[in-house]
Amino acid sequence: MHTNTSDLQFPWEKTPDPGDITEVAPGLLWLRLPLPYALNHINVYLVEDGKGWAVVDTGINDDATREHWERTMSTGLDGRPITRVIVTHFHPDHIGLAGWLTRRFNAPLYMNQAEYFVALSRQTDTNPDRISAYCQFYRRGGLSEDQATEIVRIGQRYPNVTTPVPAAYEGLRYGETLLIGRRKFKIITAGGHAFEQVMLYCQDENIFLAADQVLATISPNITVWPVEPRADSLGLFLQSLDTLAKTISHGALVLAGHNLPFRGLQSRVGALKEHHRQRSAEIAAACAGDPKTVADLIPHVFHRALDRHQMSFAFGELVAHLNYLVSLGTLQCDVDSTGLRRFSLNQQASKNVPKHQISI
Repeated sequence: MHTNTSDLQFPWEKTPDPGDITEVAPGLLWLRLPLPYALNHINVYLVEDGKGWAVVDTGINDDATREHWERTMSTGLDGRPITRVIVTHFHPDHIGLAGWLTRRFNAPLYMNQAEYFVALSRQTDTNPDRISAYCQFYRRGGLSEDQATEIVRIGQRYPNVTTPVPAAYEGLRYGETLLIGRRKFKIITAGGHAFEQVMLYCQDENIFLAADQVLATISPNITVWPVEPRADSLGLFLQSLDTLAKTISHGALVLAGHNLPFRGLQSRVGALKEHHRQRSAEIAAACAGDPKTVADLIPHVFHRALDRHQMSFAFGELVAHLNYLVSLGTLQCDVDSTGLRRFSLNQQASKNVPKHQISI
C-alpha cells in the first residue's frame, strides 16, 4: 500500500545512504541498514544511555549488515559501547544481529515475552510434526503441496538470518516505563504485524519509536501464522491504531522501522484504517459468488505475479482479512471433509444488499 502523504510532514526528505548516521534529536541517532528484499532497508535507532548507546533493533544477519555495524561502531559512536539491545519484535530484520551484539558487548537483551519466545522457537524448533502442521495450514487454504512446502521451507531459513538469542532477557511490558539514559519511554505493545510488537513513546520530547506498526507510505504486513490459524490479526491491528491515535500526540516525531521519519500520526492512522476497510470490502465482494479458498482470492487482491516469499506474505495477509470478516459476521467459513476452507458471503448479513455495494 502506497498512499498520499500530503497530510504528513517529513523533517528529513533525503534518504540516508546505508550505514550513514543521522542525528534526529540530541543523543538519538538514526541508522539505515540494507535488506536483501523488495523492501530494501530497515531503520534502527541508537539512544544515548549513560556512557554508551542503547540499540533499538539490529538489522538482519548477513555480511553487509555486519560490515555496516563494524563501521558504525568504529567511527560513528565516539568510541562508546553498546549498553543494551532492545528488540521490538521477532522478525529477522529487527532481531537478526541481536545475539551477535549482546555477546560482543556483554549487553542485555530487552524484549517482550511473547516476541522473545517466538524468536527462540523459530531458531530451535525443527519438530517434523510441527513443520507438517504448518504445511497443512497452507494446503487448507488451497495452495498446492509444492507451494505449501516451499513457503514453510522459506520460514525454516530463520536461523540463517538471525543469530542465537541469549538464554535470558529483560522483559518489556505494556504500560511500564523504560528509562534510557535521561529519557523516559512509555512501553506500548500491539498485535497484527507481530504478536506483541514493542513501541516506545517519550512524551517529554514527543518522540515515538513506532517499529513497524505505523509506517509513512506502506501498510505493515498484517498476517496470520500457522501456529494460530484463526487469529483475528487485523482486528488487533485496527484496535492498536485507535489506541495509538488516543495515546500519541499528532505532532509527535514518528521514528518507524521503515520509510522516512514523519509527523502527522492521526492522519496516517486514518489512511491505514481506510486502506484495510477498502481491502476487506474488496475481499467480501469477491466472496459474493461461489465460495472461495484463500488461494482463489489471491489474484483478486494481488494483481501481479508473486514469488514464493511474496506469496507467504500475501497468504497471511488474506487470512487476516478473512478471519476479520468472519468475526464481523460478513463472511462465513465452511470446511470440507479434507480440511479445505472456503469463504462465502453470509447470506443473512448480505440480504438485499447489491453485490457492488458490499461494505464492512
